[in-house]
Amino acid sequence: MAGPSATKAHRGSKSRLEDEILYDKELEELPPELRWREWMLRIEAVIFASAEPVSRETLARVVGEGCSIDLLIDDLQEELRDRPYELVSVAGGWQHRTRVRFGETIRASTAPTRAAAAALSEFEAMVLMAVGHFQPVTRSELSKVFGKEVSRDTIGALRGAGFIASGPRSPTPGAPYTYVTTKHFLSAFGMETLRDLPDIEALEDAGLLSRNEMAAALFAEASDDAHDDVT
Repeated sequence: MAGPSATKAHRGSKSRLEDEILYDKELEELPPELRWREWMLRIEAVIFASAEPVSRETLARVVGEGCSIDLLIDDLQEELRDRPYELVSVAGGWQHRTRVRFGETIRASTAPTRAAAAALSEFEAMVLMAVGHFQPVTRSELSKVFGKEVSRDTIGALRGAGFIASGPRSPTPGAPYTYVTTKHFLSAFGMETLRDLPDIEALEDAGLLSRNEMAAALFAEASDDAHDDVT
């Protein structure tokens, strides 16, 4: 016999279904030009209201079947061409962003901004960049990259800012946690994918990262593991 919780869940599911039926995505009663305009406004409203980049799947819920999200975005971007903000593709979705040339103006105003990236020290920023390039990576491996300890406090600061998260356990002795970057990291720094990370060769030339040291460290740990398995 179904209990009260099952009845409540059934009602909730029924209510959501009714909402979907009542929400008119197709707008068939409107002429084509007004229908397209309404879809544009819906897309812009959803992106404007969201604190994070909005995915294609989310936007598809508010427009007609088979409607081109890309064409709607193109039209919105054209409409915003003379505005101080734009629609940009970041972290696998779309988001409103103030145009770069107005950055100095906004800083001068000292107005609080939405979704501002957490202030990082130079070393924290470099550790974050190393996680981006070498992920999944352990704290010990990061320490070998920089030739000095990467503290738990540094990792904690990056986790607290939402830029990194725990990845899979490392196969090395003790099975330490690895760390990976998050979608918030991509969004906060205006990147669509990890391919947009700064060129690692430039960081190596500046003496800030060493890919060779990282490879050597990982090889040494793998050799140690193999030796342990034999002995």
